[in-house]
Amino acid sequence: MEPTGLMLPGGFNPDRDPVPGEASTTPPIVWGPRDHSQIPFPANRSSRKSGLLTFCFRFRSRLPVAMATSRLGVGETLGALNAALGPGGPVWLKETRARHLRARDFLAPRRALQARFGDGQVPERVVHAVAGLQGPGVAPVLRCAPTPAGLALQLQRSAVFERVLGAVAAYAAPAVSASPGPRVILHCPALRGAPCALRLSQLRAVLVADHLSRALHTHGVSVRLVPAVRDPHMLTFLQQLRVDWSAASERAATEALRSSAFAKLTPANDRGALPLGVLGRVCLKELVEERGRTAGYDPNLDNCLVTEDLLSVLAELQEAVQHSPEDSSLGLAAAPDAHADSCMVVHVVSCEEEFQQQKLDLLWWKLDDQAPLRQKHLVCGPVKVAGAPDTLTAPEYYELRHAQVCKASALKHGRDLAQDPAWTETFGVLAVASIKFEMLSTAPQSQLLLALADSSISTKGTKSGTFVMYNCARLATLFEGYKRNMEQGLYPIFPAVSSLDFSLLQDEGEWLLLFNSVLPFPDLLSQTAALACTAPGLHITARTEMVCKFLVQLSMDFSSYYNRVHILGEPRPHLFDQMFARLQLLRAVRKVLHTGLAMLGLPPLSHI
Repeated sequence: MEPTGLMLPGGFNPDRDPVPGEASTTPPIVWGPRDHSQIPFPANRSSRKSGLLTFCFRFRSRLPVAMATSRLGVGETLGALNAALGPGGPVWLKETRARHLRARDFLAPRRALQARFGDGQVPERVVHAVAGLQGPGVAPVLRCAPTPAGLALQLQRSAVFERVLGAVAAYAAPAVSASPGPRVILHCPALRGAPCALRLSQLRAVLVADHLSRALHTHGVSVRLVPAVRDPHMLTFLQQLRVDWSAASERAATEALRSSAFAKLTPANDRGALPLGVLGRVCLKELVEERGRTAGYDPNLDNCLVTEDLLSVLAELQEAVQHSPEDSSLGLAAAPDAHADSCMVVHVVSCEEEFQQQKLDLLWWKLDDQAPLRQKHLVCGPVKVAGAPDTLTAPEYYELRHAQVCKASALKHGRDLAQDPAWTETFGVLAVASIKFEMLSTAPQSQLLLALADSSISTKGTKSGTFVMYNCARLATLFEGYKRNMEQGLYPIFPAVSSLDFSLLQDEGEWLLLFNSVLPFPDLLSQTAALACTAPGLHITARTEMVCKFLVQLSMDFSSYYNRVHILGEPRPHLFDQMFARLQLLRAVRKVLHTGLAMLGLPPLSHI
């Protein structure tokens, strides 16, 4: 039987696909006005050896003006590509590795297409649809070609460079949702103690809560932080860590909760000998059964000892739900009829605190009819330290990292700069960067293993926060070098972006930076702020590790490119066009890097 569509070739070797710009052994077939009803494709290795034709479908028409001005998006492009294949689950993948990006930008894998269409035959209409793909946010397509790996798609790279680098600010910040969702109360019980008692697992919960708060704020979500920190030493420590948390406020009134508690306490003759300071005991067993153990509550939850401190905690949470103040930084305010159903409470706790927090949840529902129905637990996994006692506290950990940063700087510069006021803030930022990248680069629910050796804060180690800050400083040095040479008359003033020739960006490292870092950054920010508000069960997950991992990979790609390519070339007019195109690309990289660091509460450094 004659095939009715495109038959994907066998024997795939993704690294042998044709590379744009290289001479091809066989000319591509370009769609013309003639109708091609059937396109047979050799399906085995023997036919491939005898000479495999490459079929490429090109799309070069200009996009409508409105479409050309919209921000391109990886999500929008993938959505359009999958829709072009017809009904079914997602098939297309975005390539990220340099060796694959030499030949393609997106791939519909061979096996996935075989499962979708059978016998590896892709209908001609599908290839037409993919080759002519366009729409709001969809990147312009250059060619769509069947390869041994599957259906490969390459974008019009010069056009993508022009669209993205002509509107850098749009790609360095997320689009704030018109409907940001419910108000969020972020509750981090670890902040009720003193810093000297803060364990590393609790420090992890604090940093996760702070990062999540910044991500939600960026997307226009109204966030309230609980508790308001009252210990002045804790406030000072949080400032050292560059954690943005609310300070002390008046204590919330507990009278209503106390009255409700007394009404539901175990009768006096059944209380037995209660510890000093305990008002009484409340049975939670019925609530556990009502909520269902499948929701994630510990089956061992039974009685809860009610104290004034516990009622004070509940009163502060109750006040946060009922009275969400205006957010002066965003101009957001709770609606006049805001109530418990319009918000979600997320308790960010260490694994050691989870059992006690479950008790608190159930007690809140027991004592307050207006308690929010949506209470979720973001439980941070344990923190283990290699070769160190489990008693290491958060302040001790900070002092250790700070001392290591100072020591590394002394070795680099040949003198001790720890007492130099000009370096004081830099060393503090580097110490905090080391801590935050260590604590946040692993998914919060997973166990974290810390290595405290000096090598873990080296600028040569590609996984560390100091490595990211080092590359941030390299970018600052690069642009300072251009500015200095421009002021000396060696380079001209930076021209209008609209006049730049982005077709001169031919190095694979340049496309890697744009396609893997600048273009997908808004999607990354959206994923970081995503919370499953309506998901069943008690527990919730967050992708707070994504920004750190992204910034590390961005720094690795930039470092590789910067070490290999001379950006600021000789002051010769025929070299300026390429230099300015490269500088504009690195402007976008710098903007994305600074925005990512701000999501972690870290300022960019100009020297290190």
